[in-house]
Amino acid sequence: MSNEKCYTINLEGMDFHAFHGCYELERLTGSHFDVSLKIVSPLGRVAEDDDVTQAVNYLTVYEVVREQMAVTQHTIERVAQNIINALHSRFGTIKSVECTVTKLAPPLGGKVAKVSVTLKGEF
Repeated sequence: MSNEKCYTINLEGMDFHAFHGCYELERLTGSHFDVSLKIVSPLGRVAEDDDVTQAVNYLTVYEVVREQMAVTQHTIERVAQNIINALHSRFGTIKSVECTVTKLAPPLGGKVAKVSVTLKGEF
């Protein structure tokens, strides 16, 4: 077991209009989605050196999520997996990513505020 210090980065409530869904109408008109992430990364000397270049850059994380949200998928499970894969590819040192993708007001035939899936990737 490693004694390596890690830290957790939380990005919550990233809001997107995207075109994910099983139904053609969802893929044409789109829906509102909320994405939240929990990323665990080795701390290294980030805090000691106060050096942002050693940290997982939050702006880059957001850009990766935005890019993946623009790729239309049938399921939010696939969207979450794509985000995890893309973040791991971009930041090879991260230990884990927990990604929650929420579709607001899904078309389920009744009043439903939201539906969410959470996937976790450990590396």
